[in-house]
Amino acid sequence: MSGKEPLLGTLKVCILNLQGCSSPYTDACPYIQPFCEVLEMILRKGIKQPVLGLNRKDYWHWLEQLPQQETPQSTTLLSMMIEKTNSSGKVLTAQGKGRYFLRLALNRKLLAAAFQQLVKTPRLLEWYEPLTSILGQEDLSEPFLSLMLVVTEMDFSLDLQNSSFLDESWQLPVCLTYETVPCRELGMVLRYLDGRIFITDVLPQSQAKVDEVVLVGDVIDEINGFSLRNASNGQAGTVLQKLKGKPLSFRLIRWKWHDGGMYKPLLPYLKILREKIPSFQLQHEHQCKEKSEARSLQGGRLLYNLRYLGQVNVGKYGGKEVLDRGIPMVLEKHLPPQVVLFDVKETEVLVLQKPTSKTFPVWEGVWTTVKSLLSALCKFEYTPVSAFFSGYVTGSLLFNEQGTDQFYRFCI
Repeated sequence: MSGKEPLLGTLKVCILNLQGCSSPYTDACPYIQPFCEVLEMILRKGIKQPVLGLNRKDYWHWLEQLPQQETPQSTTLLSMMIEKTNSSGKVLTAQGKGRYFLRLALNRKLLAAAFQQLVKTPRLLEWYEPLTSILGQEDLSEPFLSLMLVVTEMDFSLDLQNSSFLDESWQLPVCLTYETVPCRELGMVLRYLDGRIFITDVLPQSQAKVDEVVLVGDVIDEINGFSLRNASNGQAGTVLQKLKGKPLSFRLIRWKWHDGGMYKPLLPYLKILREKIPSFQLQHEHQCKEKSEARSLQGGRLLYNLRYLGQVNVGKYGGKEVLDRGIPMVLEKHLPPQVVLFDVKETEVLVLQKPTSKTFPVWEGVWTTVKSLLSALCKFEYTPVSAFFSGYVTGSLLFNEQGTDQFYRFCI
């Protein structure tokens, strides 16, 4: 087989390499990318191109015609995959859509079905040169389909969300999720470049700086599930405005790849950024607070170093709604901050004095059930402020220590 067509021999080797890995096969498998690259070369070999070379054709152009060729007996699954590919906002070109479709078909075990539909449809076979292609020659298409049937029996679990660079490359970037609380400013400076949103700076003492997730040079791919591929100027701000007051979840594309080096498809973008912003520098690591600040342990639990700013009584009725009113009331007292240790146990929250580690007076002798906990952010000398309120629970009612009137205590 490989003597007639080297690509088929290479494809067989790729499949054997995959079978040597543990199933299901994910993007972490090093043989996924070579397999997809060889498969794509086979699909492109012998595709007829316009005489003048304009509007070059790719395998996606015949793939998207598959629903038109379906017989009443054929499945609608191929139609659904074509629709899903076209509706994906992360791939814009024929190359990207073809690659997305192949990954989707691998996950759904329908790769062989698509190619079987091709060889059964004379109109689609006209896309290929009969003498130079693999799919256009019966003696080559049959062993190819046999290999695809083997692949159909294999289990793939590829990350279809990680598709924003399929237009440029089969090499996938490192992606991660950054979740943060509602705040007035995150502190990320953004730059729009060819439909992508780059983080060009992270402001000191900002929420993004404190969270230590974002690196300068990263790309914002999604906000709360909304794709920002091919984003227009200011689109991220528009999305954030609609999500005002809600928890935020960013899907980020790291500028660094798995080996610690630069993700190669980003090179042209980063070169332009350096030309436009002379001070732009990629951020390699975060400054680890744990290295500069000793942490205490209590019963194997990590204690958090905080500054206690004060407390205020907010009346009988408590809920997260009182936070907006309670935080300014505490801050207006201008009490000197006290360094404390914050101990989150399984059924209680304790605030301990430093360095004695005695229970802080406001919590003394109390087994506290947290009624509601909210990391509410406000700007207090650019320092994030966490606030919560609590009461004592008996059945479904809240009482103070003496079991009298219902109350809530507000602390930040």
